[in-house]
Amino acid sequence: MTDRIADPWGERTPYGPGDAWPARVDTHLADGVQEPDVDRWVQSASILHSNGDAMDIAVKDERIVGVRGRPGDRVNRGRLGPKDLYGWQANHSPDRLTRPLVRDNGRLVETDWDTAMDRLVRRSRELLDGPGGWGHFGFYTSGQLFLEEYYTLGVLGKAGIGTPHMDGNTRLCTATAASALKASFGTDGQPGSYADVDHCDAIALWGHNVAETQTVLWMRMLDRRRGPNPPAMLAVDPRSTPVAREADLHLPVRTGTNQALMNGLLREIIARGWYDERYVAEHTIGFDELARVVHAYPVDRVAEICDVKAADVERAAELLGTADRLLSTVLQGFYQSNQATAAACQVNNLHLLRGAIGRPGAGVYQMNGQPTAQNTRETGADGDLPGLRNWGNPDHVRELAELWNVDEMTIPHWSPPTHAMQIWRYAEQGSIKLLWISATNPAVSLPDLARIRRILARPDLFVVVQDLFRTETAEYADVVLPAATWGEKTGTFTNVDRTVHLSEKAVDPPGDARPDLDIFLDYARRMDFRDRDGEPLIGWSTPEEAFEAWKRCSAGRPCDYSSITYERLRGGGIQWGGERLYSDGVFNTDPDRSETYGQDLTTGAEFTAEQYRAKQPAGRAFLHAADYRPSPEVPSEEFPLLLSTGRTVYQFHTRTKTGRAPELNAAAPDVWVELHPDDAARQDIADGDLVGIASPRGGIEARARIGGIRPGVVFVPFHYGYFDVAPDDRRPRAANELTVTAWDPVSKQPIFKVAAVRIAKIAGPEE
Repeated sequence: MTDRIADPWGERTPYGPGDAWPARVDTHLADGVQEPDVDRWVQSASILHSNGDAMDIAVKDERIVGVRGRPGDRVNRGRLGPKDLYGWQANHSPDRLTRPLVRDNGRLVETDWDTAMDRLVRRSRELLDGPGGWGHFGFYTSGQLFLEEYYTLGVLGKAGIGTPHMDGNTRLCTATAASALKASFGTDGQPGSYADVDHCDAIALWGHNVAETQTVLWMRMLDRRRGPNPPAMLAVDPRSTPVAREADLHLPVRTGTNQALMNGLLREIIARGWYDERYVAEHTIGFDELARVVHAYPVDRVAEICDVKAADVERAAELLGTADRLLSTVLQGFYQSNQATAAACQVNNLHLLRGAIGRPGAGVYQMNGQPTAQNTRETGADGDLPGLRNWGNPDHVRELAELWNVDEMTIPHWSPPTHAMQIWRYAEQGSIKLLWISATNPAVSLPDLARIRRILARPDLFVVVQDLFRTETAEYADVVLPAATWGEKTGTFTNVDRTVHLSEKAVDPPGDARPDLDIFLDYARRMDFRDRDGEPLIGWSTPEEAFEAWKRCSAGRPCDYSSITYERLRGGGIQWGGERLYSDGVFNTDPDRSETYGQDLTTGAEFTAEQYRAKQPAGRAFLHAADYRPSPEVPSEEFPLLLSTGRTVYQFHTRTKTGRAPELNAAAPDVWVELHPDDAARQDIADGDLVGIASPRGGIEARARIGGIRPGVVFVPFHYGYFDVAPDDRRPRAANELTVTAWDPVSKQPIFKVAAVRIAKIAGPEE
């Protein structure tokens, strides 16, 4: 097999427009193991990115020994990326948590489940029965649990405790995807299908380094590009990524200016008549206001703001405006930057103006960064109401109250759900006194880490960490609960294009580790949560029973799972909602169906039901307009450069799993900083030098890589924390030591990509 570290995307299988993507089965087995040696293959899919690559887990002697792609699955047709191929080895890491830990005399010590859960339940009851009650509870979860676990967590949090303080690390990477989809189309859920790659004649990638974040989707794009009649490609990114190098046109915009670029492009589309007047008139609201706002962004002004060539802006507009079947993808370059939701909505506007939605090859992916992020949003584990319901719609709240058989006032709906950044603020202020963190590592992933460490260390904050390893966050916990992971439990999860996969249990978890579902169910039982009739609030005990309960919750809603079963999923991934949404031009904007009543894109102010109904959307999509505004933090004399953070193809999140997979870790073992040659020359920095990067909040040290980025911007991957650093080598290396506590006003997603920094040489490459 091709060396998939050196070549992450493998061999090409070219195909033409409208053809089926050819299958290619990728396999990796442990040394000395051949396929005939495998005792059984167990169905699953990847949890190390958001693509949803279907695979089988190889089991020999009750141990995972490898994986292979599933050639019949609609998502990957047998292909696997590097994290798929090698990441499973983390399951066997010798430092897995196998017993609960509790804090005694300032130290974490091993204990049994009863002792750990008793301590958690005792503190929970003290808080719930005391003044302030539910307001003292905060839940901060992940994008890597299973649907069944999220739904259970959502029910116990919303109907058991009754707290609105529930969110997860998906707020850091995909909150803007959800906000943009709701704002434009009425509810969450991707309009497009991965099969649109097979039909499109142009692909636009907006701040999306798909080559490193969703490698198998990139393989599909490359295979189309190598076949007959390939699609044109536009990349918008300040870095020269593999995507930018492949693209026909690369716009390396100044960080934080996405909204100006989009306004300028839409102005050209309208001015040149490259929009579908009939579609716009029949299926959208807001054209006149959009045209008025973007009129102020002629090409020359946009080129100056974004620091790109005016001719390239014109070329991009022509590419977008003349393609018949345009496919767009959007990710962190937009989501974690200035005016995130506004800019993402402009991509939706582009497709609505062109009528490029709901048909083969014409669609938009407001991407996810994590494998089960879609499920956090659907089930309400991110704070929203389950089933893509509207917290401001009394009928939606009543539906849930009847489904769960609880009083309506138990379910938090008196104000918007508490987003993650506000949860941490409440913990900082002392109003949240119990913070339950599951399957995530905020001591490395949240912005301004010095602040996060201070919050976690507060003596009045009871911290519960549920994870696989003793992470940087677990070191601050009062109780640590050892969890099972992928391959050690059963459940479902949904990818970016709404494809649901079933992941079956292949082996037992190590020691006393438990599936997250079992942990949540045990907590609900010990807390004795009851419904109005005195029956247990949560009546299920297995993953499949939880899935059936979720189906009842989703029935009749846009994310209707009621026709999907475990048995059907054993044949491969299934999309909810069908191949594409909105093929009939009818959107989920009716006031009785919509998930939101909308927000002001500039301030984030919530609109009322009356204001929303007055617009009379009647199934039409919204064209949203907003002027460009500079980032909240801009370069200064003291901090003259802008920091952008992001991913590498070999690592995921805070390396909790990929850092324990030998091939992946060897490929990218340490942090680095990417500099433009001109910026490096001013500081006499050469390739490989040790560099200090400082912001108003802190500093890190990293080796320099020269080239591959626009002037004035530096790039640092955010994966690297401190779990694998020797005690005598504690140099600061986490990118979020530098980032700013600020967020988009609509999605509340942190702005990781606009921190002002300075650089200085510390030592040469060999020192």
